[in-house]
Amino acid sequence: MTTIISQRDLPMTTLEAVPLTGPVPPSSPAREIEFRDAVREAMSEEMRRDARVFLLGEEVAQYNGAYKVSRGMLEEFGPRRIIDTPISESGFAGLAIGAAMLGLRPIVEFMSWSFSLVAADPILNNAPKMLYMSGGQFGCPIVFRGNDGAGGQLGSTHSWCVEGLYSNVPGLKMAIPSNPYDAKGLMKAAIRDDDPVFFLESERLLAFKGHVPETEYTIPFGKAAIRRVGSDVTIVSWGRPVHFALEAAEALAKEGISCEVIDGRTIRPMDWETVFASVRRTNACVVVDQSWSFGSPGSEVAAQVSLHCFDDLDHPVVRVHSDDVPAPYAFNLEQEMLPNARKICQAVRTVTYNA
Repeated sequence: MTTIISQRDLPMTTLEAVPLTGPVPPSSPAREIEFRDAVREAMSEEMRRDARVFLLGEEVAQYNGAYKVSRGMLEEFGPRRIIDTPISESGFAGLAIGAAMLGLRPIVEFMSWSFSLVAADPILNNAPKMLYMSGGQFGCPIVFRGNDGAGGQLGSTHSWCVEGLYSNVPGLKMAIPSNPYDAKGLMKAAIRDDDPVFFLESERLLAFKGHVPETEYTIPFGKAAIRRVGSDVTIVSWGRPVHFALEAAEALAKEGISCEVIDGRTIRPMDWETVFASVRRTNACVVVDQSWSFGSPGSEVAAQVSLHCFDDLDHPVVRVHSDDVPAPYAFNLEQEMLPNARKICQAVRTVTYNA
């Protein structure tokens, strides 16, 4: 039986933080694996469970994946289900959408989400709209996954944070896991979902280790996790910036500022109930988003919190984004451009009147 893991609607007396390394159930052997291995386990388990699931993309088979996420899958499942494609994102994304319309469940790997821009027409104009445009005759159960965001000195054109572009489109779901435990649980849920799912991984997190149970579990979309319980300010984030938020919270604790850190896990859908409940307890909110600020998911979170928690806020919501410049190649400049603990600390001091 599948266990559905979530944390919501808990009274304050029992509210506990879910660590980034993942909860360790007493019945599950303790083991730690890398983020990339958690994604592979999820895909492999679902392929064993469901013969309709297959993986395709550039170098996913013979080369074991550009980042070794699909290592060993070709040997187990063969070339009919682990498929190397030409360097033609629009072509193989469109092929996979057609397969999904006819009842299969493809997983499409973009070596980088930056390369998905080549396939913007099929993945945005076809996949999310197919069920609506066909009057319910054709669904599109497909997962698009790959590396998203800057941080690896890959230059401006290979460092896109695409969530600001793609989350605007109705009809799709989007997951941005911050750790191996969530990566596996969300990926299994994504593959089983009947809607198209955009699964955004960070190349900088692929080697991050955490506890991942050997027992079966999934994480439902739209269920956030509270990574740190606090009383003075709510910090909302997702993906890699959650790590920066926790680093900032640790530093701010030494100044007497108690931060509650919420990991959204998914931004389409977003767990508004958990966010609003936290802000109503802390009366302050900082949003940390690696996207550029204009028209970003972080802007939407700030708008929704301002609308639904206006009377609870002691200060306007403050956002921490990547600087409004193309991603630099130089390591020091790239790190300065991204959200970081220093920027988050400054934002938190602003909303807690300790600037």
